[in-house]
Amino acid sequence: MTAQDVLAELKTLGSEQTKKTFLRHGAREPFFGVRVGDLKVLQKKIKRDHALALALYDTGNSDAMYLAGLVADPPKMTKAQLRRWAKAAYWEMLSCYTVAWVASESPHGRELALEWMAADSEQVASAGWSTYASLVSIKSDTDLDLAEVEKLLGRVRAEIGSAANRVRYCMNNFVIAVGGYVAPLTAKAKAVAKAVGTVEVDMGDTACRVPDAVAAIAKIEALGRVGRKRKMAAC
Repeated sequence: MTAQDVLAELKTLGSEQTKKTFLRHGAREPFFGVRVGDLKVLQKKIKRDHALALALYDTGNSDAMYLAGLVADPPKMTKAQLRRWAKAAYWEMLSCYTVAWVASESPHGRELALEWMAADSEQVASAGWSTYASLVSIKSDTDLDLAEVEKLLGRVRAEIGSAANRVRYCMNNFVIAVGGYVAPLTAKAKAVAKAVGTVEVDMGDTACRVPDAVAAIAKIEALGRVGRKRKMAAC
């Protein structure tokens, strides 16, 4: 399939209701409003096609850009390509999910996560925190720099109050990810979550809420799932 073939199929899968929902969350034209579930059906049809993924992302169509992340081959991604993706990720589904998932499974995840966290762009910085959150979810603790992760928890505690809106949301998710996936740092993550307290994020005209990090980590503990890693970043 070519990128144009995929766009034609995406057009048939789009709906005005989904478009309205995505627009409230920050999407903008051009896009068709394709549900993630339908994108995953198309993903199974395409499987892995890295060249197609790059072409889809370059269309600027949000549906195609999200699908690109699902069919990309992360080990083949270069730093230049990932930086270009992060720069073009203009809303949360792309910056906090598509880019973060692909970057975390690439050879450059940690390096770019740290680089992006320092970016002036709200969406790029969000991608950085989300990438590192994905990293702790898929990498064994022995492959993580636990001292660095602990330092980042301290950075969240010190900086979340003054961080940009969407960055605060991703920082909060990072604390939950560390608490849930990195057993040696669960207690530290819980302490940071408690110290930070309620995280205020403007979610716009949506019903979305910011997860309570203390409650989220407690729930993972209650389920006996602390330290249980994911097989892949994308869900």
